[in-house]
Amino acid sequence: MRYAKIVGTGSYVPEKILTNDDLSRMLGEDINEFVSQILGIRERHICAPDESTADLATAAAERALTTSGVKAEDLDLIVLATDTPEYVSPATSVVVQYRLGAKSAGTFDMNCACAGFVTALDTASKYIIADESYRNVLVIGAYAMSKYVDWTDKKTCTIFADGAGALVLQASTDGPGFLASKLVAEGSFHDHMGIYAGGTYMPVTEEVLREGTWAKLRFAKKYPAEVNNEGWPAIVRDVLRKAGLTLDDIPLFLFTQVNLSTIKEVMSRLDLPMSRTHTIMGKWGYTGSACIPMVLDDAIREGKLKRGDNFVMCASGGGLNMACVAFHY
Repeated sequence: MRYAKIVGTGSYVPEKILTNDDLSRMLGEDINEFVSQILGIRERHICAPDESTADLATAAAERALTTSGVKAEDLDLIVLATDTPEYVSPATSVVVQYRLGAKSAGTFDMNCACAGFVTALDTASKYIIADESYRNVLVIGAYAMSKYVDWTDKKTCTIFADGAGALVLQASTDGPGFLASKLVAEGSFHDHMGIYAGGTYMPVTEEVLREGTWAKLRFAKKYPAEVNNEGWPAIVRDVLRKAGLTLDDIPLFLFTQVNLSTIKEVMSRLDLPMSRTHTIMGKWGYTGSACIPMVLDDAIREGKLKRGDNFVMCASGGGLNMACVAFHY
């Protein structure tokens, strides 16, 4: 039997840092207490004017390749998750393939908003398990949402940030890697949060730009808290049942890094201590489709995930899309 195993990880953030105090000055009101205490965000990294999603993705990918010992030319596939693409078309993944020199790799992008990376990882794992021609697969989550943020809108500009994370999956016949997964969607939430101009529904016109609302990221409607508070524990338990595991078999649970209070609530509902999760929003803000590979890479570097451990990644994003996967590291 073929297994999909993680052999290397990497992450990258832009150099520019924007603190809560910086945003308070920009907005003309103090946002620090709520953003730091409730969301858990103290600062975030923001792209330079000439920096884009492909730049972030390529840097994270290079670091993942280095830690894995896999050469770019030995990649068979690149799957890139983002909802802030380099272009409307072509795919961002093909830009990264060119920059890496991964000439033997096929590529495609995935957009499930902030659930994109876990969905991409699920897909890439199954390529390896099902088809012996896929030996080394690069999976990337990349996010340059600062390009779409309205810096006068405190609902969004206080949360979102830029970054990228990546990992290399490798085919193996020696023990498990990928264990189980589940994808969930609830399309009735499709009009709650997003960038609603720029596609075929609302092409960018002079009028759209002049009006100034829908070409930027917006919370159009409020998501109920139970979407994540109830949804994350439920999908985690479903995936563990599929894997034949219990909560006690999992040393580390990683969740979408959007709200520290939500992670605390979910860990409480699972009856687990906070020591069995890991967060990065404090230093890097909310990096959307990149936050799961970034928090994974950081947990490995901090020694919270060790070889031989099982772990779970659970993500949700606008749409609504939700994805969860269990792995043996």
